[in-house]
Amino acid sequence: MSIPKVSIRQIKAARALLGWSQDDLAVHSGISVPTIKRLEATDGEIGGRVETRKALVTTLQEAGIKFLSDNDGGPGLRMAKRQRRSR
Repeated sequence: MSIPKVSIRQIKAARALLGWSQDDLAVHSGISVPTIKRLEATDGEIGGRVETRKALVTTLQEAGIKFLSDNDGGPGLRMAKRQRRSR
């Protein structure tokens, strides 16, 4: 699975949509709070190591975030549709 190009603004917006702090993202992703703070202090696409970007994006996707690219009408995000459970 390829990791989509995601901006720092999308990461911050995803955290806000989930109601997560930087500490929450750190706990769920295994990335340190200082690293998250450093990355979020910049603008543009997520910097840092590939493994770090992958961990952050994957964690947010698994929490229900769907990242939208420029091809989807501009970068953004939304909550992914939940799968209905069969009874």
